[in-house]
Amino acid sequence: MQYFQAVQQGKQRATKSQMKMFEAAGFGMLTLTTKKINGQFMPVGEEDFTAVIESQDGYVVILVDGDGFTKAQSKATNKENALKIYKKLRDSGIPEFSETKIQIWSESRPTIQNKILD
Repeated sequence: MQYFQAVQQGKQRATKSQMKMFEAAGFGMLTLTTKKINGQFMPVGEEDFTAVIESQDGYVVILVDGDGFTKAQSKATNKENALKIYKKLRDSGIPEFSETKIQIWSESRPTIQNKILD
């Protein structure tokens, strides 16, 4: 797939995820639209999984594809609000991302939802 095609298809998929995040959190930021696997650019996957990561500014709820590439995120918030958003996404039928690391921008980050659930 050519890069331009991957970007266009990925943007459509990530925008759908962004809208789901917006519905759950009142805000949704588009993150990645493409991923590079074996030297080939590909659009992010259609499927959505949710997880929580920690940033310098607090907790961030994310929607990722099956490979852990982040498609949409909430604003950084406190633990309580992050858990509310995470639970809303889960209650809407979006499964938990069960792996321990995700890819956001150029960084790999650990998922922490299982550590902060009380």
